[in-house]
Amino acid sequence: MMLNTDFERYYHQVRMRQKRDTLIWSLLLVGLYLTAGHIAEFSLTTIWHSLPNFFDYMFETLPTLHLPVLLADVHTKGSLAYWGYRLPIQLPLIWETLQLALASTLISTCIAAVLAFLAAGNTWTPPAVRFGVRASVAFLRTMPELAWAVMFVMAFGIGAIPGFLALALHTIGSLTKLFYEAIESASDKPVRGLVACGASPLQRVRFALWPQVKPIFLSYSFMRFEINFRSSTILGLVGAGGIGQELMTNIKLDRYDQVSITLLLIIVVVSILDVLSGRLRRWVLEGKK
Repeated sequence: MMLNTDFERYYHQVRMRQKRDTLIWSLLLVGLYLTAGHIAEFSLTTIWHSLPNFFDYMFETLPTLHLPVLLADVHTKGSLAYWGYRLPIQLPLIWETLQLALASTLISTCIAAVLAFLAAGNTWTPPAVRFGVRASVAFLRTMPELAWAVMFVMAFGIGAIPGFLALALHTIGSLTKLFYEAIESASDKPVRGLVACGASPLQRVRFALWPQVKPIFLSYSFMRFEINFRSSTILGLVGAGGIGQELMTNIKLDRYDQVSITLLLIIVVVSILDVLSGRLRRWVLEGKK
């Protein structure tokens, strides 16, 4: 009976300490949040009064379609063909954006995989090399893609090259960190087994670590491909190629109907890409089922 009473008292003390810590940390986070909002001049009142302007703009981008002439030719105002008269220009740009994301992801994944094994703490890399790789990739991912794109546009001019380089550099930085963390979290039991058999460091990586992290590498790579497609549409706003450049042109020229169809194309492609990449990920990781 005495043990039960002691346990209940101890449990009550622990619960009270947890509630106190939760309350303190919650108040601290709320205080930091409000302080940051005050310093940044964030105002809910401004958002509330300006929000109708956003909906007004979105309403203006809606196309004017008339049911009697919905399927008429491109010269008839109110038809679908009239709304999509720039599709011959926009579809190749969507394809260019997709190629941009795919090319940058493939190159970056290969480079990041090599750098990750050099940066991991359990792959017997010299400390100086490990530190150098980690510092370099930290710099790459600290710079946003948009900042990289602006610098490369200034250097190489408007086109796909600045977008490719900006996505590739940021992807290398992000994937390398994810990859070497996955390597460091791998089980060391297979490694110890190979060490007992006299395996070299390269053999330990090849036969003990790589089979464990390969599914994680693939999953992160597919996820990054989806992210890069979305990012490439933003990079086009600064002249780095792709459909984003078309979107910015339509916004600047007040072609409201073309803003809506460009956004619709992006949404459709992103949705299809999400579905296909998810199925491809399951097919690669789980096999044909």
